[in-house]
Amino acid sequence: MIKLTIKETQNPTILKFEFQDFITQNESFEFKNIDEAKSSPLAQKLFYLPFVKTIYISGNFIAIEKYSIVEWEDVKDAVAEQIEKFVNDGGTIITIDENKTKKQPITVYGETTPNPAALKFVVSKMLTKNAIEFKNIDQTGASPLAKELFKFPYVKEIFIDENYISVTKYEINDWQEITLEIRSFIKQYIENGGTVLDENFIETVTAEETIKAKEFDNLDVTSQQIINILEEYVKPAVQADGGNIAFDSYNENDKTVKVILQGACSGCPSSTFTLKSGIENMLKSMLNDENIKVEAVNA
Repeated sequence: MIKLTIKETQNPTILKFEFQDFITQNESFEFKNIDEAKSSPLAQKLFYLPFVKTIYISGNFIAIEKYSIVEWEDVKDAVAEQIEKFVNDGGTIITIDENKTKKQPITVYGETTPNPAALKFVVSKMLTKNAIEFKNIDQTGASPLAKELFKFPYVKEIFIDENYISVTKYEINDWQEITLEIRSFIKQYIENGGTVLDENFIETVTAEETIKAKEFDNLDVTSQQIINILEEYVKPAVQADGGNIAFDSYNENDKTVKVILQGACSGCPSSTFTLKSGIENMLKSMLNDENIKVEAVNA
């Protein structure tokens, strides 16, 4: 007999109903109404409940987002019982499409970074040419994958670049408890054709890069030199650690270089040391100016 575990999420309107085993074929589903839920007889049944707004089915759980007409405390047990009865009576959770094209297998492995709160998940295929960082789920319009990852309660920030996804976690969990779950989810999501970054977003970023290139020509010579040094000598190193660095500004009066740290570099305990002992010394040497200082805008 199936018995569910009810778990709260960071979003008070969404509740998770967890199974002991996986219930999907390495896929994630989101249904906004009963018509969208044709592939899920269970979801269609749940939409007859007047307070059900959205249903998510992924991995070993069903998550339900409710309208505000009820409180979860009043209905969660009844919903769990309805799901349990449906499944125990032989009901179908998701209809498997046998004609669906098989996806190309990929490999995903985790790499540690200098930031103990961040882990770099390397994928055996190119994901994007444009680095992008997400601080919360509201920023994930460009990345359906990032949106799904933020549904894990321990995910704090996400950074995507080239062939890796850098995940920063809250302190609530140790990496040994969650690494396998994240790695498996990313692998299954990409193998099954899930969108990592929306192509429209990529076109927008490309246009922004063109604008930045034009702006580069309008910068002072020192700023241009700093950008070139960061791009050639610093960026490859921080990318290897699951992060990114971007030039923000240079003040000629006080010789201060401001940079933006992203991914594993953002909030890393060793980032201050890296800025001062690494990047700052490099700029002083290559620009032959001992007065240069480096600061992180988001340190």
